[in-house]
Amino acid sequence: TAWNEERARWQSQLAALIRPMYSNPPRHGAAVVKRILGDAEKRSRWEVELKGMADRIISMRAALRSEIEACGSKHSWNHITDQIGMFAFTGLEPEQVDRLYDESIYLTRNGRISMAGVNTGNVKRLAAAIHKVSS
Repeated sequence: TAWNEERARWQSQLAALIRPMYSNPPRHGAAVVKRILGDAEKRSRWEVELKGMADRIISMRAALRSEIEACGSKHSWNHITDQIGMFAFTGLEPEQVDRLYDESIYLTRNGRISMAGVNTGNVKRLAAAIHKVSS
């Protein structure tokens, strides 16, 4: 039909546009990294900022664990502070995660949460919600 022929032409044109994006990723990311890491002063500033972000995440891990424990949780939450990086596995089950969605708290179904999204303004609410679904 005419529709199938038209669709095939569009798909062909879209494929021609999309292919270079996947086959040849942009170089600007590498150029930015080279510019920052290749300059001693910029690298030093970057390291200070990186340390600041890492320290913030570490402090939010400690705050989250402390707040959950302050809610009266009987579970061990050591794993929150024992882990490193931007993400934390909470140990929550998929059903518990689903209940958190009802509280507008979003994490992956395997219980992984982005620690970058935890801050002093939401850590108490997050801890209370985690305590509620894990009790």
